[in-house]
Amino acid sequence: MKILITGICGFVGYSLARQLLLRMDGLKLFGLDNFIRPGSDSNRKKLTEIGVQLVHGDIRNASDLELLPTVDWVIDAAANPSVLAGVDGQTSSRQLIEHNLGGTVNILEYCKRVNAGLILLSTSRVYSIAGLSKLEVEIEEDAYVPVAKQEFALGLTVSGVGEGYSTQAPVSLYGATKVASEVLALEYSETFGFPVWVNRCGVLAGAGQFGRPDQGIFAYWLHSWQQKQSLKYIGFDGQGHQVRDCLHPEDLAEMIELQMAAGLDRSKAQIQNLAAGVSGAMSLRQLSTWCYARFGPNDVGTEPTSRPFDIPWLVLDSSLAMAQWNWQATRSLESILEEIAQHAEANPDWLELSAPY
Repeated sequence: MKILITGICGFVGYSLARQLLLRMDGLKLFGLDNFIRPGSDSNRKKLTEIGVQLVHGDIRNASDLELLPTVDWVIDAAANPSVLAGVDGQTSSRQLIEHNLGGTVNILEYCKRVNAGLILLSTSRVYSIAGLSKLEVEIEEDAYVPVAKQEFALGLTVSGVGEGYSTQAPVSLYGATKVASEVLALEYSETFGFPVWVNRCGVLAGAGQFGRPDQGIFAYWLHSWQQKQSLKYIGFDGQGHQVRDCLHPEDLAEMIELQMAAGLDRSKAQIQNLAAGVSGAMSLRQLSTWCYARFGPNDVGTEPTSRPFDIPWLVLDSSLAMAQWNWQATRSLESILEEIAQHAEANPDWLELSAPY
């Protein structure tokens, strides 16, 4: 089998490449990357050493995809993954849309031309902010949890956000590009007859992630704590009670392998959530407690003013993936954090490597 991974030198693309080469015999792997993400160039040599054929190109440029070899599947891991993209002053809204949506169009045209299936990596941030921000929460063990006795919106329960929950605006500019990409991908699949699977992932995390405050929060927090750099709880009560879930690329790779084996199977929903759910979720304050026990003390400041698009509790319910694919995340949150901690100790300059220019 031949597979192309876009954004292969980012954390997710690189991690999936390694996992799939371990899992699949006779796999020929190609990778496309524009190397604009700080730190991504550090993965170039490691990928070539394990037999990946790399192409320096940008999914925003249709011509960069014209000379790519014919493959059986494309895994789209190329995106600006920050919910603050386009509004943070570091990237423009036009750049965000050109990359996340325009790039998807180019990839879909490539898939149509070579009749390749597509695995589109999406995000929990496609879900409507309005209902999630109104969710009634209370504090238990230093973390927000939904109040059980409330009227939940359709698709939302104490177990998390299901695929049936609204994707209506507002979802952030970033979320909007991913929702639009999902719709386009499904339409191309239906119209041109090639398989498409959409995976809405929780916060992907693991060793080697280029952590920043607006993306890769688990890695960023651990690396910063280990280096005794300043940290801050931002938004809500300013005490770090907001909660996100976590997913290791190893578990994502398992689902991708199942999806590629299924091919054009219309009996299964093409969109599913992938995350560890409530058992794999943690608040920033709980993460700080873990870091204190692992690394020792560090000061954490507080800023109660919320940023645009902040949500107090965002946990994905992956029960559909379990029902349809018999899939569930197997990597525990504890094991993921320890993996990142060991990487932080072995790579004390990692935050500088992955910092914005």
